[in-house]
Amino acid sequence: MPQRAWSKKRERQYEHIKESKLDSGASTEVAEEVAARTVNKERARAGESEQASRTSTEDMSSGRRGGQRSHSGAQGRTKDQLYAEAKRRNIKGRSRMSKAELERAVGR
Repeated sequence: MPQRAWSKKRERQYEHIKESKLDSGASTEVAEEVAARTVNKERARAGESEQASRTSTEDMSSGRRGGQRSHSGAQGRTKDQLYAEAKRRNIKGRSRMSKAELERAVGR
C-alpha cells in the first residue's frame, strides 16, 4: 500500500512497521493500517505532507508514544477512553469514578 508521494525512506518505514505488526500477531489489514497511519503522521511532522492535523504536528511522536494510548498498552486505556466507554454504556456515577473504578465498571 505504499503511496506515490512517499519517499523510499517512508516506503521502507512502512514495510518495517507492517512486518513488525504481523510478527506480533496482527492481521494484515490492521498491520497495513497502523503502518500507513504511522508513516503519514511522521510525514506530517517532518513537513512532507500538504495537509496535517494539529495532533500530527503538536502531539508526541508516534515512536516515542509507543502504544501508550492503545487498549492493550502497559497501562491499558486512558481514563478519558474509559469514561467515553462508560458514557456509551450509560453507566451511572461515571463522572465521580477514578480510573480504576471506571475500569471495573466498564470491564463487567
